[in-house]
Amino acid sequence: MEFRIIKSPSKGAVDMLMRRSGASGISKDSIRIDAVGLVQGKMIEMICAADIAEKAVDVTVEDIRGSCPQNMIMIAIFGDTASVESAIREIKRNFKKGKDLC
Repeated sequence: MEFRIIKSPSKGAVDMLMRRSGASGISKDSIRIDAVGLVQGKMIEMICAADIAEKAVDVTVEDIRGSCPQNMIMIAIFGDTASVESAIREIKRNFKKGKDLC
């Protein structure tokens, strides 16, 4: 898996993510976006990562559509900076334990 955090994302970056976000219909005005955590990996990992992030802290997770022949997908974790950083840490910690744990 690959991880990145964008602190204070630009309007253009947020707009791009919103255009590529999944079907849940969130609005950038309805969630707090002080930071965005980006996580890319296999689909099974991303579903577990989304579950871990939302259970760990108050963040909103969206899948980000793209096209990749290796079936890699990306999720965006939206929230305040401390929560996004905590969510990423929790994902990394859980995956270090073992890939069969979510």
